[in-house]
Amino acid sequence: MKRLNALLAGAMLSFGALADGLPPTVLQALKAAQIPAANVAVVVQPVDAATPLVAHNAAQPMNPASVMKLVTTYAALDLLGPAWTWKTTAWIDAAPVDGVLNGNLYLKGSGDPRFAIEHLAALLRQLRVRGIAHIAGDVVLDRTAFDVPSIDPGAFDDKPMRPYNVGPDGLLINFRALRFTLLPDNGKPRVLMETPSDNLRVDNQLRSGNGACSSNWKDLITARLIPENGGNRLELTGTYSALCGEKPLNLAPLPADAQAGGLMRSLWKELGGSLAGQVRSGSVATGSQLVAQHESAPLADAVRDINKFSNNVMARQVFLTLGNSTAPGTAERAQQRIGEWLNGRNLRFAELELENGSGLSRRERISAGSLNRLLMDAWKNPVMPEFVSSLPIVGIDGTMKKRLNGTQATGRAHIKTGTLDGVKTAAGYALDAQGRRYAVTFLINHPRSQAGAAAIDALLVWVAERRIGEPAVRLDNE
Repeated sequence: MKRLNALLAGAMLSFGALADGLPPTVLQALKAAQIPAANVAVVVQPVDAATPLVAHNAAQPMNPASVMKLVTTYAALDLLGPAWTWKTTAWIDAAPVDGVLNGNLYLKGSGDPRFAIEHLAALLRQLRVRGIAHIAGDVVLDRTAFDVPSIDPGAFDDKPMRPYNVGPDGLLINFRALRFTLLPDNGKPRVLMETPSDNLRVDNQLRSGNGACSSNWKDLITARLIPENGGNRLELTGTYSALCGEKPLNLAPLPADAQAGGLMRSLWKELGGSLAGQVRSGSVATGSQLVAQHESAPLADAVRDINKFSNNVMARQVFLTLGNSTAPGTAERAQQRIGEWLNGRNLRFAELELENGSGLSRRERISAGSLNRLLMDAWKNPVMPEFVSSLPIVGIDGTMKKRLNGTQATGRAHIKTGTLDGVKTAAGYALDAQGRRYAVTFLINHPRSQAGAAAIDALLVWVAERRIGEPAVRLDNE
């Protein structure tokens, strides 16, 4: 009996299992970060086992930050299918005569999250090769695929020009973003405008900064949009260190119609076309004729971008696409459809609260236990390969590219991360040293949560270094 007790004790230590259900290295990292275990929820479960290896605060509803994208993207892959595509179409309400369209051109979106400059240019080129050179009427932008209220882009974090704060749009073009390149030049930073935009002038008042290039270099630059002579002036002030070298700066300074209008006019001019009217929002007129269309890359590609790089705007576009199967997409319809889908898969998450499906929210809630059940269910789903491959690989790519390099966990885990003020999270799949795979969820909700990254990393290394093939006794701390 003594020998048996000793073996059991040794096994428990090898699993790192303590009374509160967390491995010692994780507890040490949390203590160093001054984060109480009560503010943490962790579940680790082999994908081939019926019960978790670790379950700590598993039922506690918590803010998951961007880990909520796992719910949205798994639902989309299963409901729509990995090959689902969006179509952006061009319509005319009059036949062109001698290169002149004596009517309006309509661009109708379907919620494509990745409709970019090159796609718009290719769509406009289709019009040129069909003989349209001059548009006598207006360009009408049909955004009716989604029915969403306008948002204050600065409401979340007081950074209204950051592209991640752009709201969803039935005709989202280039993420509503403008790309600039900053580079030092004889003591004064230069600003190159990479994205064309008619009637927008860049007023560069940046000064060279002293010292090293800090990680928050973007916060040292202030952008202000000022109406000017029927167009707009983008004033850039602040400092940019010469040691930063050449860096891209993406901003979303313009309202949707102004951004689309500036880009549309610039590209149409480059193609040799002309436009007499305005670029404005509206709907495709009854009786209009379809003349050209762009079909997006498949949903699986979009899901990969969403999860690898935690793209909030794309996640919200996909979320609303789930809500527009029979009518314009709304958050309420998307929430209902995802809820019905979860129930249909026997995944009834009573605590789940969805707002926009991206995790960029103070309201969204889910428990670590529910996320674990979602991961376990996804592992058995036919869309599993597309889902898992969309997650960042530890130490290799995406949001995990610079974490855990050179450790046992490098290349052995696919992990989606999440970060908000007061929130640090991670969830996905990890391999142990013998090739057994685990679903892993780690949620931290605490004012010092950003210091908790080391605890999350410690858990991933703990899993990667495990060599005992059988799961330990499940320890629950509810």
